[in-house]
Amino acid sequence: MIEAVGLTKRYGAKTAVYNLSFQVRPGTVTGFLGPNGSGKSTTMRMILGLDRPTSGHVTIGGHAYRSLPNAPRQVGALLDAKAVHGGRSARNHLLSLAQLAGIPAARVDEVLGVVGLQDVARKRSKGFSLGMGQRLGIAAALLGDPQVLLFDEPVNGLDPEGILWVRNLMKMLASEGRTVFVSSHLMSEMALTADHLIVIGRGQLMADMSITDFISANSADFARVRVQDNGAEQREKLTATLTEAGGRVMSEPDGALRITGLALPRISDLAHGSDVRLWELSPHQASLEEAYMRMTQGAVDYRSTADQKAGLVQPLPGNGYGQPHPGYAPPQQTVPEVPQQGWYAPPPPGQNPYAAAPAPGQAPAVAPGGPAPVPAAAPAPAAPVPAAPAAASPAPAAPAAAPADLTARDTSEDPR
Repeated sequence: MIEAVGLTKRYGAKTAVYNLSFQVRPGTVTGFLGPNGSGKSTTMRMILGLDRPTSGHVTIGGHAYRSLPNAPRQVGALLDAKAVHGGRSARNHLLSLAQLAGIPAARVDEVLGVVGLQDVARKRSKGFSLGMGQRLGIAAALLGDPQVLLFDEPVNGLDPEGILWVRNLMKMLASEGRTVFVSSHLMSEMALTADHLIVIGRGQLMADMSITDFISANSADFARVRVQDNGAEQREKLTATLTEAGGRVMSEPDGALRITGLALPRISDLAHGSDVRLWELSPHQASLEEAYMRMTQGAVDYRSTADQKAGLVQPLPGNGYGQPHPGYAPPQQTVPEVPQQGWYAPPPPGQNPYAAAPAPGQAPAVAPGGPAPVPAAAPAPAAPVPAAPAAASPAPAAPAAAPADLTARDTSEDPR
Protein backbone atom coordinates (compact mmCIF):
# COMPACT_ATOMS: atom_id res chain seq x y z
CA MET A 1 0.00 0.00 0.00
CA ILE A 2 1.13 3.55 -0.77
CA GLU A 3 0.33 6.19 1.84
CA ALA A 4 1.00 9.92 1.59
CA VAL A 5 0.55 12.17 4.63
CA GLY A 6 0.69 15.97 4.37
CA LEU A 7 2.92 15.76 1.32
CA THR A 8 4.24 19.17 0.27
CA LYS A 9 6.88 20.11 -2.28
CA ARG A 10 8.10 23.61 -3.04
CA TYR A 11 10.55 24.75 -5.71
CA GLY A 12 11.57 28.20 -4.58
CA ALA A 13 8.48 30.37 -4.62
CA LYS A 14 6.40 27.77 -6.51
CA THR A 15 4.42 25.16 -4.57
CA ALA A 16 4.01 22.08 -6.75
CA VAL A 17 2.23 19.90 -4.16
CA TYR A 18 0.55 21.13 -0.99
CA ASN A 19 -0.62 19.09 2.03
CA LEU A 20 -1.52 16.05 -0.07
CA SER A 21 -2.77 12.96 1.77
CA PHE A 22 -4.14 9.76 0.21
CA GLN A 23 -3.85 5.98 0.20
CA VAL A 24 -3.42 3.60 -2.73
CA ARG A 25 -4.71 0.21 -1.67
CA PRO A 26 -3.77 -3.19 -3.09
CA GLY A 27 -6.15 -5.24 -5.20
CA THR A 28 -7.48 -2.31 -7.24
CA VAL A 29 -6.30 -0.14 -10.11
CA THR A 30 -6.13 3.43 -8.80
CA GLY A 31 -6.20 6.20 -11.37
CA PHE A 32 -4.25 9.39 -10.71
CA LEU A 33 -5.83 12.33 -12.54
CA GLY A 34 -5.25 16.05 -12.76
CA PRO A 35 -4.65 18.84 -15.29
CA ASN A 36 -1.20 19.56 -16.69
CA GLY A 37 0.98 21.13 -14.00
CA SER A 38 -1.19 19.86 -11.15
CA GLY A 39 1.70 18.00 -9.46
CA LYS A 40 1.10 14.38 -10.55
CA SER A 41 4.63 13.72 -11.77
CA THR A 42 6.13 15.47 -8.74
CA THR A 43 4.02 13.28 -6.45
CA MET A 44 5.16 10.12 -8.20
CA ARG A 45 8.79 11.20 -7.98
CA MET A 46 8.41 11.76 -4.24
CA ILE A 47 6.87 8.31 -3.85
CA LEU A 48 9.94 6.81 -5.54
CA GLY A 49 12.43 8.89 -3.56
CA LEU A 50 13.58 10.88 -6.59
CA ASP A 51 12.44 14.15 -5.00
CA ARG A 52 12.56 14.86 -1.28
CA PRO A 53 9.35 16.39 0.14
CA THR A 54 9.55 19.85 1.67
CA SER A 55 7.26 18.55 4.40
CA GLY A 56 5.14 15.50 5.03
CA HIS A 57 6.08 11.97 4.03
CA VAL A 58 5.08 9.09 1.79
CA THR A 59 5.60 5.39 2.46
CA ILE A 60 5.31 2.11 0.58
CA GLY A 61 4.26 -0.76 2.80
CA GLY A 62 5.03 1.41 5.83
CA HIS A 63 8.60 2.24 4.73
CA ALA A 64 10.12 5.10 2.77
CA TYR A 65 11.31 4.02 -0.66
CA ARG A 66 14.94 4.78 0.21
CA SER A 67 14.81 2.39 3.16
CA LEU A 68 13.32 -0.56 1.23
CA PRO A 69 15.78 -3.45 0.88
CA ASN A 70 16.30 -4.25 -2.82
CA ALA A 71 13.59 -1.80 -3.89
CA PRO A 72 13.36 -3.03 -7.54
CA ARG A 73 12.10 -6.36 -6.20
CA GLN A 74 9.28 -4.58 -4.35
CA VAL A 75 8.42 -1.54 -6.49
CA GLY A 76 8.28 -1.24 -10.28
CA ALA A 77 7.79 2.06 -12.06
CA LEU A 78 7.46 3.60 -15.50
CA LEU A 79 7.92 7.36 -15.37
CA ASP A 80 9.82 8.11 -18.58
CA ALA A 81 9.98 5.53 -21.36
CA LYS A 82 12.83 7.48 -23.01
CA ALA A 83 15.18 6.97 -20.06
CA VAL A 84 17.09 4.27 -21.93
CA HIS A 85 20.61 4.35 -23.39
CA GLY A 86 19.96 4.38 -27.14
CA GLY A 87 23.04 2.32 -27.91
CA ARG A 88 21.89 -0.63 -25.85
CA SER A 89 19.64 -3.36 -27.12
CA ALA A 90 16.36 -4.01 -25.32
CA ARG A 91 17.74 -7.19 -23.79
CA ASN A 92 21.00 -5.59 -22.62
CA HIS A 93 19.09 -2.71 -21.05
CA LEU A 94 16.94 -5.09 -19.03
CA LEU A 95 19.92 -7.34 -18.29
CA SER A 96 21.84 -4.45 -16.72
CA LEU A 97 18.85 -3.63 -14.50
CA ALA A 98 18.50 -7.29 -13.54
CA GLN A 99 22.16 -7.61 -12.57
CA LEU A 100 21.94 -4.54 -10.33
CA ALA A 101 18.95 -6.04 -8.48
CA GLY A 102 20.18 -9.62 -8.40
CA ILE A 103 17.44 -10.83 -10.74
CA PRO A 104 18.17 -13.95 -12.84
CA ALA A 105 18.81 -13.40 -16.56
CA ALA A 106 16.00 -15.82 -17.39
CA ARG A 107 13.55 -13.24 -16.08
CA VAL A 108 14.73 -10.78 -18.75
CA ASP A 109 13.65 -13.08 -21.57
CA GLU A 110 10.41 -13.76 -19.74
CA VAL A 111 9.34 -10.11 -19.48
CA LEU A 112 10.40 -9.44 -23.08
CA GLY A 113 7.88 -12.07 -24.06
CA VAL A 114 5.23 -10.58 -21.77
CA VAL A 115 5.48 -7.17 -23.48
CA GLY A 116 5.86 -8.62 -26.99
CA LEU A 117 9.43 -7.46 -27.72
CA GLN A 118 11.07 -10.88 -28.02
CA ASP A 119 11.59 -10.47 -31.78
CA VAL A 120 13.46 -7.15 -31.39
CA ALA A 121 15.25 -8.00 -28.15
CA ARG A 122 18.71 -7.59 -29.72
CA LYS A 123 17.98 -4.36 -31.59
CA ARG A 124 19.22 -1.03 -30.28
CA SER A 125 16.55 0.92 -28.47
CA LYS A 126 17.35 4.16 -30.32
CA GLY A 127 15.51 2.73 -33.32
CA PHE A 128 12.38 1.94 -31.31
CA SER A 129 9.10 3.70 -31.95
CA LEU A 130 7.29 5.49 -29.12
CA GLY A 131 5.04 2.50 -28.55
CA MET A 132 7.96 0.06 -28.49
CA GLY A 133 9.72 2.29 -25.96
CA GLN A 134 6.61 2.18 -23.77
CA ARG A 135 6.62 -1.62 -23.91
CA LEU A 136 10.28 -1.68 -22.92
CA GLY A 137 9.56 0.63 -19.98
CA ILE A 138 6.72 -1.62 -18.83
CA ALA A 139 9.06 -4.62 -19.09
CA ALA A 140 11.55 -2.84 -16.82
CA ALA A 141 8.78 -2.15 -14.28
CA LEU A 142 7.75 -5.83 -14.27
CA LEU A 143 11.31 -7.14 -14.10
CA GLY A 144 11.47 -7.73 -10.33
CA ASP A 145 7.90 -9.11 -10.11
CA PRO A 146 7.06 -6.30 -7.62
CA GLN A 147 3.96 -5.97 -5.45
CA VAL A 148 3.68 -2.21 -6.07
CA LEU A 149 3.61 -0.70 -9.56
CA LEU A 150 3.48 2.93 -10.69
CA PHE A 151 2.81 3.89 -14.30
CA ASP A 152 2.84 7.40 -15.76
CA GLU A 153 0.96 7.52 -19.09
CA PRO A 154 1.56 3.82 -19.87
CA VAL A 155 -0.49 3.80 -23.10
CA ASN A 156 1.25 6.80 -24.66
CA GLY A 157 2.14 5.92 -28.27
CA LEU A 158 0.54 2.48 -28.24
CA ASP A 159 -1.78 1.26 -30.98
CA PRO A 160 -5.32 0.03 -30.11
CA GLU A 161 -4.09 -3.53 -29.61
CA GLY A 162 -1.37 -2.29 -27.27
CA ILE A 163 -3.83 -0.13 -25.32
CA LEU A 164 -6.12 -3.13 -24.81
CA TRP A 165 -3.13 -5.21 -23.71
CA VAL A 166 -2.07 -2.60 -21.11
CA ARG A 167 -5.64 -2.34 -19.83
CA ASN A 168 -5.87 -6.10 -19.32
CA LEU A 169 -2.38 -6.19 -17.80
CA MET A 170 -3.31 -3.57 -15.18
CA LYS A 171 -6.46 -5.45 -14.23
CA MET A 172 -4.59 -8.75 -14.03
CA LEU A 173 -1.90 -7.26 -11.79
CA ALA A 174 -4.53 -5.80 -9.47
CA SER A 175 -6.45 -9.10 -9.37
CA GLU A 176 -3.27 -10.73 -8.04
CA GLY A 177 -3.42 -8.42 -5.01
CA ARG A 178 -0.82 -5.91 -6.20
CA THR A 179 -0.99 -2.15 -5.74
CA VAL A 180 -1.37 -0.47 -9.16
CA PHE A 181 -1.15 3.33 -9.41
CA VAL A 182 -1.73 4.74 -12.91
CA SER A 183 -1.52 8.35 -14.08
CA SER A 184 -3.18 9.20 -17.38
CA HIS A 185 -4.97 11.94 -19.28
CA LEU A 186 -7.10 9.51 -21.31
CA MET A 187 -10.44 9.65 -19.51
CA SER A 188 -12.05 7.02 -21.69
CA GLU A 189 -9.23 4.59 -20.86
CA MET A 190 -9.34 5.37 -17.16
CA ALA A 191 -13.07 4.70 -17.14
CA LEU A 192 -12.39 1.20 -18.48
CA THR A 193 -9.30 0.45 -16.36
CA ALA A 194 -9.44 2.13 -12.95
CA ASP A 195 -11.60 1.14 -9.98
CA HIS A 196 -10.68 4.09 -7.77
CA LEU A 197 -9.67 7.67 -8.52
CA ILE A 198 -7.41 10.20 -6.87
CA VAL A 199 -7.80 13.64 -8.48
CA ILE A 200 -5.57 16.61 -7.71
CA GLY A 201 -5.57 20.18 -8.96
CA ARG A 202 -2.84 22.75 -8.41
CA GLY A 203 -1.11 20.37 -6.04
CA GLN A 204 -4.09 19.77 -3.75
CA LEU A 205 -6.44 16.83 -3.34
CA MET A 206 -9.79 17.28 -5.07
CA ALA A 207 -11.29 13.78 -4.94
CA ASP A 208 -10.49 10.35 -3.49
CA MET A 209 -13.33 7.96 -4.33
CA SER A 210 -14.52 5.19 -6.62
CA ILE A 211 -15.23 5.99 -10.27
CA THR A 212 -18.97 5.42 -9.78
CA ASP A 213 -19.12 7.83 -6.84
CA PHE A 214 -16.95 10.36 -8.66
CA ILE A 215 -19.24 10.48 -11.68
CA SER A 216 -22.39 10.67 -9.53
CA ALA A 217 -20.93 13.46 -7.40
CA ASN A 218 -19.84 15.58 -10.37
CA SER A 219 -22.69 15.15 -12.82
CA ALA A 220 -26.46 15.28 -12.94
CA ASP A 221 -28.12 12.05 -13.99
CA PHE A 222 -31.16 12.54 -16.20
CA ALA A 223 -33.82 10.64 -18.07
CA ARG A 224 -34.37 11.06 -21.78
CA VAL A 225 -37.99 10.95 -22.90
CA ARG A 226 -39.39 11.04 -26.40
CA VAL A 227 -43.01 11.08 -27.55
CA GLN A 228 -44.27 10.46 -31.07
CA ASP A 229 -42.91 12.67 -33.83
CA ASN A 230 -44.79 15.91 -34.38
CA GLY A 231 -46.53 15.35 -31.05
CA ALA A 232 -46.19 18.92 -29.83
CA GLU A 233 -49.47 18.73 -27.91
CA GLN A 234 -48.47 15.55 -26.06
CA ARG A 235 -45.01 16.96 -25.37
CA GLU A 236 -46.52 20.07 -23.76
CA LYS A 237 -48.98 17.94 -21.80
CA LEU A 238 -46.21 15.69 -20.47
CA THR A 239 -44.02 18.69 -19.63
CA ALA A 240 -46.78 20.25 -17.54
CA THR A 241 -47.46 16.96 -15.72
CA LEU A 242 -43.81 16.29 -14.90
CA THR A 243 -43.22 19.88 -13.76
CA GLU A 244 -46.20 19.67 -11.41
CA ALA A 245 -44.70 16.51 -9.90
CA GLY A 246 -41.45 18.32 -9.09
CA GLY A 247 -39.40 17.40 -12.13
CA ARG A 248 -37.27 19.72 -14.21
CA VAL A 249 -37.81 19.42 -17.94
CA MET A 250 -35.53 20.69 -20.70
CA SER A 251 -36.05 20.39 -24.44
CA GLU A 252 -33.27 18.91 -26.56
CA PRO A 253 -32.57 19.92 -30.18
CA ASP A 254 -33.92 16.67 -31.60
CA GLY A 255 -37.29 17.10 -29.88
CA ALA A 256 -36.66 14.80 -26.92
CA LEU A 257 -37.05 15.91 -23.30
CA ARG A 258 -34.33 15.80 -20.65
CA ILE A 259 -35.83 15.23 -17.20
CA THR A 260 -34.10 15.50 -13.82
CA GLY A 261 -35.50 15.18 -10.32
CA LEU A 262 -37.73 12.17 -11.03
CA ALA A 263 -36.99 8.46 -11.14
CA LEU A 264 -37.75 6.50 -14.29
CA PRO A 265 -40.67 4.51 -12.79
CA ARG A 266 -42.26 7.75 -11.59
CA ILE A 267 -41.92 9.32 -15.06
CA SER A 268 -43.54 6.26 -16.62
CA ASP A 269 -46.46 6.35 -14.17
CA LEU A 270 -47.04 10.06 -14.73
CA ALA A 271 -46.99 9.67 -18.50
CA HIS A 272 -49.43 6.76 -18.32
CA GLY A 273 -51.75 8.75 -16.05
CA SER A 274 -51.70 11.65 -18.51
CA ASP A 275 -52.48 9.32 -21.42
CA VAL A 276 -49.18 10.17 -23.13
CA ARG A 277 -47.54 7.38 -25.08
CA LEU A 278 -43.77 7.29 -24.71
CA TRP A 279 -41.53 6.21 -27.56
CA GLU A 280 -38.38 6.41 -25.48
CA LEU A 281 -37.60 6.42 -21.77
CA SER A 282 -33.92 5.85 -21.01
CA PRO A 283 -31.52 6.70 -18.18
CA HIS A 284 -28.41 8.73 -18.94
CA GLN A 285 -25.28 9.34 -16.88
CA ALA A 286 -22.37 11.64 -17.61
CA SER A 287 -19.10 10.09 -18.76
CA LEU A 288 -15.96 10.19 -16.64
CA GLU A 289 -14.59 12.87 -18.96
CA GLU A 290 -17.63 15.12 -18.40
CA ALA A 291 -17.48 14.64 -14.63
CA TYR A 292 -13.72 15.28 -14.61
CA MET A 293 -14.03 18.43 -16.68
CA ARG A 294 -16.76 19.74 -14.40
CA MET A 295 -14.66 19.18 -11.27
CA THR A 296 -11.33 20.48 -12.57
CA GLN A 297 -12.49 23.42 -14.69
CA GLY A 298 -11.35 25.84 -12.01
CA ALA A 299 -7.93 24.20 -11.58
CA VAL A 300 -6.73 24.38 -15.20
CA ASP A 301 -3.66 26.58 -15.63
CA TYR A 302 -3.23 26.41 -19.42
CA ARG A 303 -6.24 27.50 -21.46
CA SER A 304 -6.52 28.17 -25.16
CA THR A 305 -7.84 31.45 -26.51
CA ALA A 306 -9.96 31.85 -29.62
CA ASP A 307 -7.98 32.22 -32.84
CA GLN A 308 -9.38 35.44 -34.31
CA LYS A 309 -7.04 35.34 -37.33
CA ALA A 310 -6.70 39.10 -37.05
CA GLY A 311 -5.28 40.66 -40.17
CA LEU A 312 -5.15 37.40 -42.11
CA VAL A 313 -7.79 38.34 -44.63
CA GLN A 314 -5.64 39.04 -47.69
CA PRO A 315 -5.51 36.62 -50.63
CA LEU A 316 -3.07 33.81 -49.99
CA PRO A 317 -0.28 32.73 -52.34
CA GLY A 318 -0.31 29.29 -53.90
CA ASN A 319 1.57 26.34 -52.50
CA GLY A 320 2.51 24.84 -55.81
CA TYR A 321 -0.57 22.65 -55.95
CA GLY A 322 -3.20 25.27 -56.65
CA GLN A 323 -4.13 25.71 -52.97
CA PRO A 324 -3.21 28.51 -50.53
CA HIS A 325 -1.10 27.93 -47.46
CA PRO A 326 -3.51 27.84 -44.47
CA GLY A 327 -3.21 30.89 -42.26
CA TYR A 328 -0.46 32.55 -44.30
CA ALA A 329 -0.80 36.20 -45.35
CA PRO A 330 1.72 37.56 -47.87
CA PRO A 331 3.27 40.99 -47.45
CA GLN A 332 2.02 43.92 -49.51
CA GLN A 333 3.15 43.72 -53.13
CA THR A 334 4.15 46.74 -55.17
CA VAL A 335 4.59 44.82 -58.44
CA PRO A 336 1.94 42.06 -58.64
CA GLU A 337 3.83 40.19 -61.38
CA VAL A 338 6.95 39.81 -59.22
CA PRO A 339 6.51 37.69 -56.05
CA GLN A 340 8.33 38.97 -52.99
CA GLN A 341 10.88 36.94 -51.09
CA GLY A 342 9.56 34.95 -48.16
CA TRP A 343 6.86 32.99 -49.99
CA TYR A 344 6.77 29.32 -49.10
CA ALA A 345 6.70 27.93 -52.68
CA PRO A 346 8.81 28.98 -55.69
CA PRO A 347 7.02 30.48 -58.68
CA PRO A 348 6.06 28.13 -61.54
CA PRO A 349 8.70 27.38 -64.19
CA GLY A 350 9.18 30.21 -66.62
CA GLN A 351 7.80 32.86 -64.24
CA ASN A 352 10.79 33.33 -61.97
CA PRO A 353 11.66 37.08 -62.08
CA TYR A 354 15.03 36.35 -60.45
CA ALA A 355 16.25 34.00 -63.17
CA ALA A 356 18.85 35.18 -65.65
CA ALA A 357 17.45 37.13 -68.60
CA PRO A 358 17.12 35.20 -71.92
CA ALA A 359 19.85 35.52 -74.48
CA PRO A 360 19.27 37.93 -77.38
CA GLY A 361 16.89 36.45 -79.91
CA GLN A 362 15.67 33.73 -77.53
CA ALA A 363 12.02 33.72 -76.54
CA PRO A 364 11.30 33.75 -72.79
CA ALA A 365 10.15 30.44 -71.31
CA VAL A 366 6.47 30.02 -70.54
CA ALA A 367 5.02 27.41 -68.17
CA PRO A 368 2.78 24.86 -69.92
CA GLY A 369 -0.76 26.08 -69.67
CA GLY A 370 0.35 29.13 -67.69
CA PRO A 371 0.17 32.83 -68.54
CA ALA A 372 2.86 34.59 -70.53
CA PRO A 373 5.46 36.32 -68.40
CA VAL A 374 4.48 39.71 -69.80
CA PRO A 375 1.19 41.29 -70.91
CA ALA A 376 0.28 40.80 -74.58
CA ALA A 377 0.46 44.53 -75.25
CA ALA A 378 3.98 44.90 -73.94
CA PRO A 379 6.46 46.06 -76.62
CA ALA A 380 9.26 43.87 -75.26
CA PRO A 381 9.30 40.68 -73.17
CA ALA A 382 11.22 42.29 -70.35
CA ALA A 383 8.86 45.27 -69.94
CA PRO A 384 7.51 44.38 -66.45
CA VAL A 385 11.01 44.16 -65.00
CA PRO A 386 12.98 47.43 -65.21
CA ALA A 387 16.35 45.67 -65.19
CA ALA A 388 15.48 43.45 -68.16
CA PRO A 389 16.40 45.94 -70.99
CA ALA A 390 20.04 45.55 -70.00
CA ALA A 391 19.90 41.84 -70.92
CA ALA A 392 21.96 42.41 -74.08
CA SER A 393 24.72 44.16 -72.15
CA PRO A 394 27.44 42.36 -70.15
CA ALA A 395 25.51 43.15 -66.93
CA PRO A 396 23.90 39.64 -66.65
CA ALA A 397 27.35 38.23 -65.96
CA ALA A 398 27.09 39.56 -62.39
CA PRO A 399 24.40 37.07 -61.21
CA ALA A 400 26.44 34.20 -62.69
CA ALA A 401 29.24 34.98 -60.26
CA ALA A 402 27.08 34.11 -57.25
CA PRO A 403 27.36 30.33 -57.61
CA ALA A 404 31.13 30.64 -57.91
CA ASP A 405 31.24 32.65 -54.67
CA LEU A 406 29.01 30.09 -52.93
CA THR A 407 31.24 27.27 -54.10
CA ALA A 408 34.30 29.09 -52.84
CA ARG A 409 32.68 29.51 -49.43
CA ASP A 410 31.64 25.85 -49.32
CA THR A 411 35.12 24.60 -50.08
CA SER A 412 36.61 26.76 -47.37
CA GLU A 413 34.36 25.25 -44.65
CA ASP A 414 35.72 22.94 -42.04
CA PRO A 415 35.70 19.42 -43.60
CA ARG A 416 34.24 18.12 -40.36
